[in-house]
Amino acid sequence: MTRYEQQRHFLKSNFHEFKHIKTDKIKGLAQPPIVKPAHSESLIIDLPKVSKDVVCKENIFDCINQRRSTRFYSAETLSLDELSYLLWATQGITGMNKNGLTLRTVPCSGATHTFETYLIIMRVEGIQRGIYRYLPVEHKLLFMFELDELEHKIDAITLDQPFVPNFAKKASVLFAWSTTPYRSEWKYDISAHKKILIDVGHVCQNLYLSSESIGAGACAIGIYDQKLIDEILELDGDEEFVIYLGAVGKKRE
Repeated sequence: MTRYEQQRHFLKSNFHEFKHIKTDKIKGLAQPPIVKPAHSESLIIDLPKVSKDVVCKENIFDCINQRRSTRFYSAETLSLDELSYLLWATQGITGMNKNGLTLRTVPCSGATHTFETYLIIMRVEGIQRGIYRYLPVEHKLLFMFELDELEHKIDAITLDQPFVPNFAKKASVLFAWSTTPYRSEWKYDISAHKKILIDVGHVCQNLYLSSESIGAGACAIGIYDQKLIDEILELDGDEEFVIYLGAVGKKRE
C-alpha cells in the first residue's frame, strides 16, 4: 500500500471496524468535560447579548453567493457586538440534551464538540490586544495574556505566507480552534478523528457566512507552525492542540 493509499483509507467510512470496538463510553469510563474549565482567578469579560442588529446582509442566498476568502481588510475595527455575534455563530450554545451534551450553532458528530476557540485580538473596539479564550457556556471571554510583538508572532505562526502580514496589520482577530480529541474518542474511538476534521469545517464555514453577513471577510488558514502556535496558546500539543485558524476583518472597498 502506498503512502497515498494509506491516507485515503483514513478518508473512508470505517464503521464496519468501529462497531466491533468497545469504546470508553461502552466501558463505562467517565465522559470528559464538555468544555475547558476557567480558573477562578481569571479575568472574565462579559460579551454583549447576541443580536441580529449587527447583521447588515440578511439574505442567506447573498451571503453564500458573495462569500470569498478575504485577505485584505479596511482600517475599520470590529465592534464587540460583532465579535460576540461571530463567537455565537461558530460555537454558541443553543441548548442541551438530556445527557448534558451541548447543542450549538454548528453541527457536530454526537454533540461531542471537541473544539475550544482561542482569539488573537488585534483590533476590536474596547478590547485590549492579546490572547483570549471563548467560554461558550457563559458566552464570555477569558483574558489569557498580552503578547509582545503580536504582528511578528502571527507572521511566524503562519510561516511567513506572502499575504499574511496584512492580517496582522489590518485584521481584527485571528481565530484559533483547538481540539481535545478525547471528547470524541471517548464515544467513537478510531472513528473520532475523521469526524473531528469534518466538524471543524462546519465551524469555519459558519465563520465565513456570519462574517459576510456583517460586512466583514474571513480567510481560513490551514498552513501554520503547529509547535509554535500550541506553545503560544499554552497547549500541551497532545491532549489539546490547534487544528485550524481563521482571520477576520472588515472588508476593504
